[in-house]
Amino acid sequence: MRFLVWLAAGLAGGLLGGMGMGGGTVLIPILTILCGVPQHLAQSVNLLSFLPMAALSLRVHARGGLLDARGTPWMIIPATALSFVGAAFVQGISAGALRIGFGVFLCLLSLYQFASGVRSLRPR
Repeated sequence: MRFLVWLAAGLAGGLLGGMGMGGGTVLIPILTILCGVPQHLAQSVNLLSFLPMAALSLRVHARGGLLDARGTPWMIIPATALSFVGAAFVQGISAGALRIGFGVFLCLLSLYQFASGVRSLRPR
């Protein structure tokens, strides 16, 4: 049974990651809630699984003509630098605080997506 939960986590994370929506949004909660994985470990598993997912989805999007790399260096450079800062910052935070912070982030993201969806339904 546990294998099926891990498989579902991989499928959901891969599907969302391939769509560019961030597989960790689903993968981290599945690992922590359903599999009992500590928050730090779930986040590291998510980061590690992101590498092959990103490479494959990048190739598919490029083949489909959906890749616009003009502004990429302006995103990659600060994102890479700040990933080191974030990784160092997280080392000193407890798993409980990370779980709460990630939960708050997901709630805010959900509210934003909901509001965006409601706005898109309004007649113009």
